[in-house]
Amino acid sequence: MEKIRTLVVDDEPLALEMVADYVNQTPFLSLVSSCANAKDAFDEISKGDIQLVFCDIQMPGVSGLTLTKMLSALEKRPHVIFTTAYPQYALDGFKLDVIDYLLKPFDMDEFLKAATKAKRMLELEEQASVSLSGSTSAQQPTEPVEGQDFFFVKSEYKLVRINKSEVIYIEGLKDYIKIHLDQAPKPILTLMSLKDMMQKLNGSPFVRVHRSFIVNTSFIRGVERGQIAMSQGSCVPIGDQYKQQFNEVISGKIF
Repeated sequence: MEKIRTLVVDDEPLALEMVADYVNQTPFLSLVSSCANAKDAFDEISKGDIQLVFCDIQMPGVSGLTLTKMLSALEKRPHVIFTTAYPQYALDGFKLDVIDYLLKPFDMDEFLKAATKAKRMLELEEQASVSLSGSTSAQQPTEPVEGQDFFFVKSEYKLVRINKSEVIYIEGLKDYIKIHLDQAPKPILTLMSLKDMMQKLNGSPFVRVHRSFIVNTSFIRGVERGQIAMSQGSCVPIGDQYKQQFNEVISGKIF
């Protein structure tokens, strides 16, 4: 892939110069601009040419956290790596789906590790885009693909491929979901709604059975007293408003 078009944001001149210098030393990064405040950064990012932002959090006026939230409204949202002197912002970074955070003061090695995460993420997104482009029209690139047997989610600052046939059930947890996979040691946690996940799954054999659960009917062992027994030992409740839909799906599988 081409060099990653990068922006640096920091209100401290020395920190701004240091990070910009790190960008210039990194072979796969290209420094587009450096900004001393969030307003100038947002104006630059709005042009749609930036792929990666190294962003300070504590800035006068609009903070790096607020700037990152503002980026979600853009059609072409860049990835963000926070640079901060405050480790408690790590959780905020996860909620905002940033790639990584660098704790000040950091050196070139730490910077390079974070930048490499961004490079891997962008490469995976590029591969996913190429994979999907053969099955979707140019006019509707974001629509679910009939027959597509996998999808990608962001988890722990990376892009993870999920094979639909391995999904046992999906559990909703406020703004997050847990994807429970067959033969996996732990579920995949990602920032997404169950509604959006249903669109990715694109129907059969998946059915929503509760406001907090989607199940793969291929892994159902049995149903008793409003509970679905899944093949790996878990039990999933059936919500009242989903009973009729679930019964209709199951009735078509009873012989």
